Amino acid sequence: MQAPTQTQMLKHLRHANRIAQHAIEQGHHPFGAILVAPDQETVLLEQGNLDTVNHAETTLIRIAYTQYEPDYLWNCTLYSTVEPCVMCAGTQYWANIGRLVYGISERRLLELTGNHNQNPTLEIPCRYVFEHGQKQIQVWGPIAEVEAEIVALHERFWT
Repeated sequence: MQAPTQTQMLKHLRHANRIAQHAIEQGHHPFGAILVAPDQETVLLEQGNLDTVNHAETTLIRIAYTQYEPDYLWNCTLYSTVEPCVMCAGTQYWANIGRLVYGISERRLLELTGNHNQNPTLEIPCRYVFEHGQKQIQVWGPIAEVEAEIVALHERFWT
């Protein structure tokens, strides 16, 4: 599998963050995700958060699974502004998407949201989920170069 370059990671995470901004404008939580083809350039799908159980990642992954074969998805990369929760990581695992790049960690999100009733963050890292499976999903994140941009959306939204 061709790994994404740092330049590609930053470009795609910024794209996902624009999707998160659009989600806010639609009245949803500030999360964005995109799926990138094996060429590490082509954006196949993009999705903002819908609600508490229809996260950007799970919604995108479910759509992707209906449109692409599992062998193809294995060579794609999921980009998410925030580290996928246990539900989203599990969905990625079962859909057979072989790579993940995320901007800020679940722990950092918890620092931003606190005990917010609309985002009761689970502190279960996606790497923990993947390490307990049988697939070697590659993970990059958090990515420090985009942290301030992603955090800025969350600070405005959750406070």
